[in-house]
Amino acid sequence: MQETDLLDLSDEADYAASQQHGSTSMMRSDSDSGKRSSSSETDPAEVLFAKDNVAIHPTQFASERISGRLKLIKQGCSLFLTWIPYKGQSSNGRISEKDMSLYTIRAEPLVDVRSIRRHTPALGWQYIIIVLSSGLAHPPLYFYNGGVREFLATIKQHIFLVRSAEDANVFLVNDLQNPLQRTLSSLELPRVSLASGPSTSISAGESPLNDDQERADGSIHDANSSISQYSGRHRQKNHDPARDLSIHVLEKFSLVTKFARETTSQLFRENSNGFGALDRKSYNLSADEYSPKAANNAEKVSNAHPVASDPMEFDKLSLVWGKPRQPPLGHEAWATFLDSEGRIVDSKDFKKRIFYGGVEHKLRTKVWPFLLGYYAYDSTYAERAYLRSTKKSEYETIKFQWQSITPEQAKRFTKFRERKGLIEKDVVRTDRSLSFYDGDDNPNVNLLRDILLTYSFYNFDLGYCQGMSDLLSPILFIMEEESESFWCFVALMERLGPNFNRDQNGMHSQLFALSKLVELLDSPLHNYFKQNECLNYFFCFRWVLIQFKREFEYDKTMRLWEVFWTHYLSEHLHLYVCVAILKRYRNKIMGEQMDFDTLLKFINELSGHIELDSILRDAEALCICAGENGAASIPPGTPPSLPIDNGLLYPQQDEVL
Repeated sequence: MQETDLLDLSDEADYAASQQHGSTSMMRSDSDSGKRSSSSETDPAEVLFAKDNVAIHPTQFASERISGRLKLIKQGCSLFLTWIPYKGQSSNGRISEKDMSLYTIRAEPLVDVRSIRRHTPALGWQYIIIVLSSGLAHPPLYFYNGGVREFLATIKQHIFLVRSAEDANVFLVNDLQNPLQRTLSSLELPRVSLASGPSTSISAGESPLNDDQERADGSIHDANSSISQYSGRHRQKNHDPARDLSIHVLEKFSLVTKFARETTSQLFRENSNGFGALDRKSYNLSADEYSPKAANNAEKVSNAHPVASDPMEFDKLSLVWGKPRQPPLGHEAWATFLDSEGRIVDSKDFKKRIFYGGVEHKLRTKVWPFLLGYYAYDSTYAERAYLRSTKKSEYETIKFQWQSITPEQAKRFTKFRERKGLIEKDVVRTDRSLSFYDGDDNPNVNLLRDILLTYSFYNFDLGYCQGMSDLLSPILFIMEEESESFWCFVALMERLGPNFNRDQNGMHSQLFALSKLVELLDSPLHNYFKQNECLNYFFCFRWVLIQFKREFEYDKTMRLWEVFWTHYLSEHLHLYVCVAILKRYRNKIMGEQMDFDTLLKFINELSGHIELDSILRDAEALCICAGENGAASIPPGTPPSLPIDNGLLYPQQDEVL
């Protein structure tokens, strides 16, 4: 057996930055005295596993992958994972070195990993998704040269790793259902390996790339990423093993508690809970005067805990809040934006006008195709008429593909039957309270079904997922015409389609960006979520997935979407809306010491009780205050940013149509 290399991590380029930024060197834990020795007595670190050409995909295109080196490093009783992107990668210039550093994984303790999900597509490369105890997940790591099996085998030799009973591709790390491991954890003894056998290690010298090819820019990472804060440290409390199981929300988006799993089944149904009347006395960010009462009249929790002040409120006079809303754009004002041939002469001013006022209902059928990108702003009346004609013919061709499937063919076309069945179940419970979709044998419900089925054939890779009917419903309600509705929906899905990717990369990047924005704009609230294991921001999942469709009345939802579609201040204004809502209720959340379960329930019960105009003003102000720092907190390619190339829009999934 080849002897593994022993090395001091201070010599590794991977950790140079953390040393330079004030991180102390790794210390040996003394279990008797609880004190740390000096850096001269540092335990040597052992590289157990190293793999080159492990890549992430920050955008939807394979050409823009970021490659790096994945390592498993052991020091003392602790095991750490690192992934460092190579320096000097050429990714056609669209992804900067700073962008790459956003994804760097420096010294992630395996004790803080909840699970590892392995994906083995029929075509393409294997990849893994590492989910942390907080519920956040690192971006998928693609193994272009293989090595997933060896990676998992190495982990299993040094910590407790068990395959999930619910999903054979999910491996639970540090699972406490094993009696011996649970007992050791409860005693807070040093972690021991329950698996025997020698380690099959790969030394640093065996790698074809030198360490100096790897990134050492640690400016994005704070001292928490250094091993010195984790070496010899053990968890202070036990976790409910039930939280170690994946749930089926869009193919296991995240790990949540028992309450969250029970609640998930209701996420895509109409919320029947109500609140007592809202009594808002003045305009401010305090939740004390703006808190709805739960429908079940649950026992109130008194605000007995001190709440850290909002850093944005220290001097309201110095903060220019968002501008008041204006009347919606009407026909007369609309005409002033058009030249004699129908072009919008000043698209920026046009979008600004809609950002602050929205659009009159009767005018939306003309304006929405521009906002969605179906019509070009510089197109003429004649060009748009020609586009409608050609696109209608194209739509009919795509629609005929599924209409021509015979019953005998359908018997042998499992994926079609599954998608058709799911669509038919969803459309009959989508917005049926509206007269437009109300009643039996409603032709508009049939149109909703036909458009979604046609889209599943237009976009084979993505197909259909729950939530898409919520996004199509208002578009069909406004456009009414089938082909126009379809192509407007296609334009919307160009931006929001990644929300429904099976690897959840689109949702992950948005929730990750949201956590960074909260950290930037309200660090006490961010720290509270961190202390209460709410950093996965799963409670905002429905907000992001379907763009607040279930949180506002139908007309207000359309007003909100119009604001989003302008992209006037930011393509990611919806994330600032999330921050604005959380800040509005921060006092209640922290004062009542809400844990994840209570917070998720509270957020769901806000549906229908959020004041839209004031939230938009808050979101505008927060976006302006965040400025470039806010934009830098959002990884490139995060939805609803448009794809920046003509490559594959959706990565190969485990199953294909």
